[in-house]
Amino acid sequence: MPEDAQEITWKDDVERAVAVLFNARHGVVFTGAGVSVESGIPPFRGENGIWNYVDPVYLELGFFLKKPLVSWQKIKEIFYDTFGQAEPNYAHYFISRLEKRGIIETVITQNIDNLHQIAGSKRVLELHGSSKTLVCTDCGSEYDISFTDLNFLPPTCFICKGILKPRIVFFNEEPPQKELKESFEEALQADVLLVIGSDGEVLPAAQIPFTAKESGATIIEINIARSRYTDTITDIFLQGTAVDMCKKMGKLLMIE
Repeated sequence: MPEDAQEITWKDDVERAVAVLFNARHGVVFTGAGVSVESGIPPFRGENGIWNYVDPVYLELGFFLKKPLVSWQKIKEIFYDTFGQAEPNYAHYFISRLEKRGIIETVITQNIDNLHQIAGSKRVLELHGSSKTLVCTDCGSEYDISFTDLNFLPPTCFICKGILKPRIVFFNEEPPQKELKESFEEALQADVLLVIGSDGEVLPAAQIPFTAKESGATIIEINIARSRYTDTITDIFLQGTAVDMCKKMGKLLMIE
């Protein structure tokens, strides 16, 4: 395809996506690891994924309960030392501005980095929890990470002295049922679902876009590569990074 023809195609696809979003009655955004890569947070899977150099056993629930100190040493290294200083990128801010403009109602995310909230999104459903919160494995008390000194591991509950665990979904642990239920309810209501940076491989979260499609939603997908959604349910596929594609849409929507 000639370069100028390719540019026209890109422009047409972005304009179509913007028109669909702008006219949404109940718009919803569904994000995966790809939305945060440009904030310096790598995905768990894939060529540069975390599991290529970290043994997933450290985030297996049974292992954590048996050896909390060993798990916590790796958890601190990954989530708090390495990625704890990450900041939202343009895509996160673009999504929050869509909410402020009334174009979308809810953000459903598979990420645990809290970057949507930092960027200003108010209605965020976290399917895999959040590294910002710690929960006691004995009494269930919850604490913001800022109240805990991770120089002393493993952190313990102020109330019962039980071991604190990040409120993220470990292997062999059920996802938060309230958030999961609300996410599927949002999918049923959505007439537009904007998928950003999710490959559609992690269940049950990956089923949410399919539920939206079955209920009549138009699916807009932003991904650097084709996903499980692209050739099955996606109506408009914008191939590229989250930041680049969101900037293109932001320009047309006059969101800077």
